[in-house]
Amino acid sequence: MGYFYISQKYAPLINAFLIETFNPYLNYHKPCAFPTITIDKKGKEKKTYKQKDYQTPYMKLISIPNYKKYLKKNITPESLKLIATCMSDNEYAVIMQEKKEKLFNEIGLDPFDF
Repeated sequence: MGYFYISQKYAPLINAFLIETFNPYLNYHKPCAFPTITIDKKGKEKKTYKQKDYQTPYMKLISIPNYKKYLKKNITPESLKLIATCMSDNEYAVIMQEKKEKLFNEIGLDPFDF
């Protein structure tokens, strides 16, 4: 959450924000870089990050062949798709920022310090 001390009494608020808002944002709406790994003649790995390698963790998951076998029993591909497509990336980012600002105001921190 940053480099400032935050009292333990705010832990439930922070955990709720992370679970309900921030984690879905990261998993379904924020692109991450996944490397393309090549091995040279000496056996050394070289990682490069190409434009096509940027995708959300959800997009990366569904790109894995037969990914459904890795899902928990109560998680369906349809439920994941619903979460990913219910809002655009930009719409969710606005909601996430608004909720983050509200949380930081409750804690007494300036959300723009982070």
